[in-house]
Amino acid sequence: MARRYDPERRTRIIDAALTVIAADGMAGLSHRTVAAEADVPLGSTTYHFASLDELLVAALRRCNENFVQALRSSGLFAEEAEEGGAGRGEGDAGQGAEGAGLAEELTRLLDRWFAGERGAIELEYELYLAALRRPALRPVAAEWTTEAVALLSRRTDPETARALVALMDGVCLQVLLTGGTFDAAYTRVMLERIVAGGDA
Repeated sequence: MARRYDPERRTRIIDAALTVIAADGMAGLSHRTVAAEADVPLGSTTYHFASLDELLVAALRRCNENFVQALRSSGLFAEEAEEGGAGRGEGDAGQGAEGAGLAEELTRLLDRWFAGERGAIELEYELYLAALRRPALRPVAAEWTTEAVALLSRRTDPETARALVALMDGVCLQVLLTGGTFDAAYTRVMLERIVAGGDA
């Protein structure tokens, strides 16, 4: 019997892995549970992903892409797009109102993120932190930081961009791990301090 052509099967397997992890955590992930969730034969999961680490790499990369896309589609680069894609140059965004605007937009981005489905954020960070125990995930976890810094470097200098990403990451982890609420006012002030420090 000829194999049914299913070009979206790999994507569905990744989606199923994310669903399993969201419901049962990393401990519930196996080729069998993913195959059942995706409604595909067990052999399909091992055909596309020989190991669970390979599947987790694909799942984490999907999460990375989702956040980076949210960053790209935020108001951070609207003016740049209107000007034909030209960057502002290193350090320009740290000056006065422009720097405050960068902090404000980043705060709004995090606020929108936390206003959405909290389970989705927890899923992303569960995968992100899994890199502590699974070395295969570490390069993919680093990709998120690299891509976010590269994007923010279009609005400020690379050193300040790295500090902004580190603060955003830390704020998200604190909120998730303590079960607290996102404090937009505090976050905006801290982001403003980092941007202002980039001009010192």
